[in-house]
Amino acid sequence: MDVTWIPGDADALVLAIAALVAIAGGGGGWYAASRRGRGSSEPSVREGADAGTGRSATATTSPTAPAAPGARLDRLSSRLGGGFGARLLALVGRGDGTDWDGLEEALLASDVGTAATDEILEALKSRLRASSDSDPREALREVLLEIVDVPHPPMNLGEPGEGEAAPMVVVGVNGVGKTTTIGKLARLLTAQGYSLTLGAADTFRAAAADQLETWGSRIGVETVRSDRDGADPASVAFQAMERGVAAGSDVVIVDTAGRLQNKAGLMDELGKIVRVIGKTAPVREVLLVLDATTGQNGLNQARVFAEVANVTGIVLTKMDGSAKGGIALAVQRELGVPIRFIGLGEGEDDLAPFEPGQFVDGLLG
Repeated sequence: MDVTWIPGDADALVLAIAALVAIAGGGGGWYAASRRGRGSSEPSVREGADAGTGRSATATTSPTAPAAPGARLDRLSSRLGGGFGARLLALVGRGDGTDWDGLEEALLASDVGTAATDEILEALKSRLRASSDSDPREALREVLLEIVDVPHPPMNLGEPGEGEAAPMVVVGVNGVGKTTTIGKLARLLTAQGYSLTLGAADTFRAAAADQLETWGSRIGVETVRSDRDGADPASVAFQAMERGVAAGSDVVIVDTAGRLQNKAGLMDELGKIVRVIGKTAPVREVLLVLDATTGQNGLNQARVFAEVANVTGIVLTKMDGSAKGGIALAVQRELGVPIRFIGLGEGEDDLAPFEPGQFVDGLLG
């Protein structure tokens, strides 16, 4: 090419043009490779983690280190006030100063449920009438604590570093924040020292796999997914378990579809996922994600999933300032299943392990 007409350093210009041509050629090869990967029905592993350990390949994968789990509820408990708890406190007084009818109405309106409401009222009357000097707030605190402080064993995930690939299945209807909750839970577990693999088995909701994959890349853990919408969820779950075992992950978290149009269909789908995972290892935990703002509807959802899957724990989302906070009192009583975590905001670290005392104190402000 004749470049003698160009003013300046012609040799530098030739080198620049050659470099641009080389970059374009490499980009074309990359584009072709990425196109070849599209449309595959086989689950794929996205490299958000080191292939040997399931841990983050670099220390800077997540923009910030996860907050310590033990301090989270203490930090977030103030967000519980101003809703359900504030309404109850406003109706409780010393001696005969309690508005019992108003208190009953407030409890029922907050979806505590009839049985739990009766239990709370009777216990509170007993404490307040026993002594005219009884502190109404403390009496209410003791009664609520008796409701939510249900004895239960710790989660069955083994110890960090054991590499057991303990399967955890997360269920819940669409719209409760299930996939986001899995991302936040993954951050919390990594803060506790667990290595993880994520399985995007919600193949029916558009962008669910992309959303989970984004969380995985932020945290630095692998996400196993299918590039085809509507792929077999059980196949993705199985591939996630295989990858978790091969990577030596401590926990494998599997997302699932949240359709409730047909109980039989839901039962078949979740049952198949659990059976397929069981070929590698028995499912350790089944967490049900509930939106606290849905109140009684959330309890109805909980009943359906409890019939379909062996639910071992509850995650309550959107608890910050919810007027329907009574679901926290009702769901454990209803299902006999403990609350494991509560969501108190939109931030990455706004999911906290449930601690009854801190929860009630935050509720009452």
